[in-house]
Amino acid sequence: MTACIVGWSHTPFGKHENDDVESLIVEAARSALIDAGLEAKEIDEIIVGHCNAGFSRQEFTASLALQANEGFRYTPATRVENACATGSAAIHQGIKTIEAKRGRFVLVVGVEKMTSTKGAAIGENLLRASYVKEEADIEGGFAGVFCSIADNYFQRHGDQSDALAKIAAKNHKAGARNPLAQIQKDLGYDFCRDVSDKNPLVAGGPLKRTDCSLVSDGAAALVLTDVETALQMPKAVIFRAAAHVNDFLPMSRRDILMFDGCEKAWGRALGDARLTLDDLDFVETHDCFTIAELIEYEAMGLTKRGEGARAIHEGLTEMDGKLPVNPSGGLKSKGHPIGATGVSMHVLSAQQVTGTAGGIQVKGAKLGGVFNMGGTAVANFCSILEPLR
Repeated sequence: MTACIVGWSHTPFGKHENDDVESLIVEAARSALIDAGLEAKEIDEIIVGHCNAGFSRQEFTASLALQANEGFRYTPATRVENACATGSAAIHQGIKTIEAKRGRFVLVVGVEKMTSTKGAAIGENLLRASYVKEEADIEGGFAGVFCSIADNYFQRHGDQSDALAKIAAKNHKAGARNPLAQIQKDLGYDFCRDVSDKNPLVAGGPLKRTDCSLVSDGAAALVLTDVETALQMPKAVIFRAAAHVNDFLPMSRRDILMFDGCEKAWGRALGDARLTLDDLDFVETHDCFTIAELIEYEAMGLTKRGEGARAIHEGLTEMDGKLPVNPSGGLKSKGHPIGATGVSMHVLSAQQVTGTAGGIQVKGAKLGGVFNMGGTAVANFCSILEPLR
């Protein structure tokens, strides 16, 4: 790969009552530019990842990044959308610009403002990432979709409620150490396992509230450049690989318990990087629901099919395990502002491999994997990151 990350920024995720999409973009863009030590006029292209799907009345958002600095005026800016993988899709567009030598520096911003939308509308907006001809009327929205996936998984492989609760508890324990996380509280296994007034079943079960990612506001940004330029920069993280795989949108055309697109993306990324999963020091994966993280264990090759629960029961994915998964707290605890999520995962992974992740640092981490997906394993993006030097 010829692209490197040489600067980044990340707002806290959560409820930003006094912010809108514009102010979040501006904050993230300004901070990333400062972090990279660049002037606005040095940026050759801006890519904004913003899913929206009805969350904001401001649908046309690419040029909002120009509000961050007068020097951005006349810089090409494009908005990218790919459901919950929007942030990673924006990064891939930036990588292509660098690889094609159409620009030296590319600014990528991921953003979403979700919390000002009412509950029913949130569910309706999220279901736009499904195959609406067949799936738009599923009760409970996307939570209902993943409850159905969990129910089918349980029927095929047995009740995995204990494993899902352990995944939730693991990610909340990690989020408690992350100052950028929306929920910075270690909820513990018992709370995540038991149905209660504060942790009810959602969409008829079997998933509970603690199995679901959060409705969030936030933004993250990074600056990309080529290897030759990056070697002259104060810090640089290279894409050892970056893979993108799309699968059929209708769940009816796939075995939805397989996450085949995820498996293909991981296979291509690891193959391109000439690595195996055992070479990685950590993974940030797309835990929109705990059942997704469980199936992703299998799709990435950490366990055999149907044995994903073994990874969490044996502690393989804990902070001190064989392969720490979601040391940031994941979408489960950190939050999931849709367009920002993929950029966030790359920013926090870049911090990991440069040893600057603070309280969520994985000891000695030098190789990290990122998996970000849109829809039910429809748009699948996988990256392998390592420090350039």
